[in-house]
Amino acid sequence: MELNLRSLKKIARVAGFLYLIIILAGGFAEAYVREGLTVTGNAAATAQNILASEQLYRFGFVADLVVLIAGTILSLIFYILFKAVNRNLSLLALIFSILASSVMAVNLLNQQAPLLLLHNSTYLKAFSIEQLQTQSLFFLNLQSQGYNISLFFFAFYFPIIGWLVYKSNFLPPVLGFIYMMAGIGYLVNSLAWFLSPHIAVYLFPYVLLPAFIGESSMSLWLIFKGVKVQTNKIDSGNIDRTLL
Repeated sequence: MELNLRSLKKIARVAGFLYLIIILAGGFAEAYVREGLTVTGNAAATAQNILASEQLYRFGFVADLVVLIAGTILSLIFYILFKAVNRNLSLLALIFSILASSVMAVNLLNQQAPLLLLHNSTYLKAFSIEQLQTQSLFFLNLQSQGYNISLFFFAFYFPIIGWLVYKSNFLPPVLGFIYMMAGIGYLVNSLAWFLSPHIAVYLFPYVLLPAFIGESSMSLWLIFKGVKVQTNKIDSGNIDRTLL
């Protein structure tokens, strides 16, 4: 029992550090690289930025791969942590995470497309430079849409994990509530871009503030506080084996 308790605390802190990596790498790739190099509505300027900062662009791609790897491990750890609270909900959260990560992984092909188009002189035999630049911006816009689709699926992951945190006996209930709010932020953001892009422009990035607070809070709590479980309640305390 004592060994299980030590293991539980250890993997919880590993989860916290993985989450911190996800936040930093994801923020670098999205906010610094893509947002920094893309000029909305200007294909030529965007192409010039990518070619002038090609190494930075490639680092952004690798950062996204790091997010995917760390996120997959984190989702598995969360399943291990919360399956004693509710195995079915933990599994459902894992499925949503895998689905969202799969979309994000395939979507990275759209991010690589501009490098292929702008670097291969063979394409100049069929397209002008302006056409290749326009296609590059199209793929970046497509990447943005794919990213929002991925966040849409993640939006359902957060309320489930938040509920499991709330029902658990080893993390503070308020952390679960904050984590649920993160999911709402992602959901509103994605739906706004899908249904009314003109409104989404005004909502972004403020609508993602709950997500930043929720994910940062979870990461820092797991790193510095970890989980608290009474040794006599590891297997039976506050276990909810129903869907609700």
